[in-house]
Amino acid sequence: MLIYTKKADLQLYLQAKKSLNKTIGFVPTMGALHKGHLSLLKKSLSQNDITVISIFVNPTQFNNLEDLKKYPRTLDSDLEKIKSISENILVYAPDVSDIYDNQTTATHFDFDGLENQMEGKFRPGHFDGVGTVVKKLFEIVKPTTAYFGEKDFQQLQIIKKLTSKYAIPVAIVGCEIFREKNGLAMSSRNERLSIDEKEKASIIYKTLNQAKIMFDNQTAEKVTQYVIDVFKNNPDFELEYFEIADEATLKSCFRKNKNKKYRAFIAVFINNIRLIDTISF
Repeated sequence: MLIYTKKADLQLYLQAKKSLNKTIGFVPTMGALHKGHLSLLKKSLSQNDITVISIFVNPTQFNNLEDLKKYPRTLDSDLEKIKSISENILVYAPDVSDIYDNQTTATHFDFDGLENQMEGKFRPGHFDGVGTVVKKLFEIVKPTTAYFGEKDFQQLQIIKKLTSKYAIPVAIVGCEIFREKNGLAMSSRNERLSIDEKEKASIIYKTLNQAKIMFDNQTAEKVTQYVIDVFKNNPDFELEYFEIADEATLKSCFRKNKNKKYRAFIAVFINNIRLIDTISF
């Protein structure tokens, strides 16, 4: 397994491979890898000649410095998990200066309004940071295809918009959410949960499933109120938002349209740990 910490070295290796018309699959991550990440790697391995994974905790997408400080960093463990999948995966694990060239600032992007919904409302500047680092990583790796999990569905839509608006020649593939046995969406932040908190957090997916059932014959407003009440009655949790939105535009659903596809989005805190999830309606 080849591990690169400098983009120049990685690019030198990849340029030689691209000259042989090799396809490159890319899985960008912030580390603390779980089965969801590994599933992305497996898909890339099955569809490409070369697979690259980046492990980089991107400072410009955190609007909360405490969250950045506490974000799990488990490089040694991550490398063992990658090795268990394949010895042929290339790992890019840079420091901040290698990505940002000592100018750790985010570029402002216009994603046609996608950035103003859900996460964008509650995490100012978050998607500028995401757009900045993903664009930089695409320019470094120059992948044929990049793989992202659907748990961050808003991010997935924004990255598709990024490649479209900036004519970046990368195919974006969204992959299914991997869940714990109790339904909790797998996330790097789950590393910070106790066993008891993980079990309690199963209420998130259970509530989303009940909301999906209700949405068949009730208004978005009534479904939203149901979700608000569930978490109001569970003092271990603080509901940040619950939103039923158009999958394409991410705009809130006020009146159902049978010609549109909808998706529910949720963010909650348990013991100051922020968890998000989504489900297609």
